Amino acid sequence: MVSRRDVAKWAALPLVLAGICLFPAGEPQAQEVTLRLHNFNSPKAIANRLFIMPWAAELEKTTNGRLKVQVFPAMQLGGKPSDLYGQARDGAVDIIWTVPEYAAGRFPLTSVFELPFVAGSAEATSQAMNEYYGKWLTEEYKDTHPLVFHSTASALIHTAHRPIRSLEDFKGMKIRGHSHVNTEVLKALGAVPVGMPVPKVYEALSRGLVEGTWVPWTIMRPFRLQEVTKYHTEVVMSPVLFVMTMNKKKYESLPPDLKKAIDDSTGIALAKRLGKMWDDDEKPGRALAVKKGDEIITLSPAETERWKKAAQPVVDGWVKRVGGMGKDGKAMIADAERLVAKYSN
Repeated sequence: MVSRRDVAKWAALPLVLAGICLFPAGEPQAQEVTLRLHNFNSPKAIANRLFIMPWAAELEKTTNGRLKVQVFPAMQLGGKPSDLYGQARDGAVDIIWTVPEYAAGRFPLTSVFELPFVAGSAEATSQAMNEYYGKWLTEEYKDTHPLVFHSTASALIHTAHRPIRSLEDFKGMKIRGHSHVNTEVLKALGAVPVGMPVPKVYEALSRGLVEGTWVPWTIMRPFRLQEVTKYHTEVVMSPVLFVMTMNKKKYESLPPDLKKAIDDSTGIALAKRLGKMWDDDEKPGRALAVKKGDEIITLSPAETERWKKAAQPVVDGWVKRVGGMGKDGKAMIADAERLVAKYSN
């Protein structure tokens, strides 16, 4: 006689066999991964709205939900913007998006694209940065896994009460700068550079703590800086640079198909799209100043050459600095200019 226990045992066998077929020995279930991405920008900033959040959503879609990216803007996970790169390096977070120069002195080679008159449009410069990385910057980022480099369009000089039409107009003016190279250029032009994060610039301008700021049009709009400035000197000198990079061990721990999903969605193709995004966002920022009736100043070729000559010591100082690191600074600048020209065409 067959016992009820034996009947139950035999009845369960097809389910067991089905399980063996579904999950063969040695083949684990598809891995699901959640990555934490930390950045300093507000949730409403263009970088989060039009880049980081859509990129995270697309990764989740293309991996059928196996790879999720949780985005934490506005330093929600703690620390200061200058801490972001270290957070990715040390594994406190998985991915960060930041301005390399916020980690003061950490990325001197990257700053070649901040040297005066090296960069071009955001679209050209962003693509150039990614190709340049493979040749010149791998050592500089060896302790993380960079995903994409990109830049804004060129920053411009915006002032509250005194226009800047010539080199002499800089003399003694307190102007907010955003990086080491940027402040050195302002000094060379005759200004008094003042360092501060961009969220503090509105109040500083309104209270007269600074008389101007050096930012692209795209930064003016979200921080309402057009409300406290009246003159805008358009000269293509240097942009703001960005990097999105990942904890190296975390990237290497991913299964091959998830690595491929990340690789396929980043790099130079993404840089091109981001550059166009920044270039396009210049137009509405500029339009606000035009509508307000502000004066927009364009330098003559001769005046531009005067600025270029005045800023040359900054370029020479950079060449000397990287030369002390065993690098050929002149060759690096020439290659950066070549790549910007290549992608401009």
